[in-house]
Amino acid sequence: MSNLIDAARRRMTARLASVALALAFGAAPTLAAWAPEKPVEFIVPAGTGGGADQMARLIQGIVAKHKLMSQPLIVVNKAGGAGAEGFLDVKGSKGDPNKIVITLSNLFTTPLATGVPFNWRDLTPVAMMALDQFVLWVNADTPYQSAKQYIDAVKAAGPSKMKMGGTGSKQEDQIITVSIEKAAGVKFIYVPFKGGGDVAVQLTGKHIDSSVNNPVEAVAQWRAGKLRPLCVFDSQRMNYNEPLAGGKSWHDIPTCKEAGIPTDYVMLRGIFMPAGVSADQVAFYVNLLKKVRETPEWKDFMKLGAFNQTFMTGPDYVKWVEKTEASHYMLMKDAGFIAK
Repeated sequence: MSNLIDAARRRMTARLASVALALAFGAAPTLAAWAPEKPVEFIVPAGTGGGADQMARLIQGIVAKHKLMSQPLIVVNKAGGAGAEGFLDVKGSKGDPNKIVITLSNLFTTPLATGVPFNWRDLTPVAMMALDQFVLWVNADTPYQSAKQYIDAVKAAGPSKMKMGGTGSKQEDQIITVSIEKAAGVKFIYVPFKGGGDVAVQLTGKHIDSSVNNPVEAVAQWRAGKLRPLCVFDSQRMNYNEPLAGGKSWHDIPTCKEAGIPTDYVMLRGIFMPAGVSADQVAFYVNLLKKVRETPEWKDFMKLGAFNQTFMTGPDYVKWVEKTEASHYMLMKDAGFIAK
């Protein structure tokens, strides 16, 4: 009997050693990991053409092209109520691993501004894909070559004469606009649109005087000579030196602080799932998104849109979200945007 027990122990030891060796070299475990068995709905709580929509559709295309998942990703825009429609849909899908959502700052601003019964804690954090910048843009036909020249013109025009276009009301674009007003002592007419794509079109058509669009939302118009970037709302210049338009690169754009407007703001581009999903299900999407980030299409998109390529998962991601929620509360409180 003891010989049989010893033999069983040796077999178990050998099996554990082989599993450990396999894990050490990244091999798949013996038991099949979870994977979707039906199409995955990819919710975009924003309009078409904006930064979140572009990133979601890029991920959709990369997954399909490189066959990273056996089931398709289906992008669905649910922009109603400043994204509340999309967030409430995911909140109401507790335990459903076949649904993911891409988030932007409305993850924080929408519940604060509207009082809608939703909080990021109603979701499961998966991964931060990148941080997005904001740029002050004007029409290329205007004479303004710097942010200072534009702000001087806004001051000369008088309060509430110049129009600043942005995505939504009491969202990140309007928060930045209020920050500019306070920092520079000016006052804009803020004009909200459904998405960053619409904002770029409106500025190109000279229906507004400026915008604070993300780089990826206006880069096509910049390259076409229709729009001009004046400054970036970050503490340092964007780290992309390849010329894009008129011999200029993203790095050539000064920070708004350099231009005399001490205002910083970056935005989350992150992925969440509904609450109540398993660790294996979260791990599937983390691994999927890591593969997406390694593709040439993703790297080209990051460069084109001048993204900060910070990637986070797990506790680090949760801590970042908690900290950013607190900072948005203060920004919105200062702007008078908190729901009564």
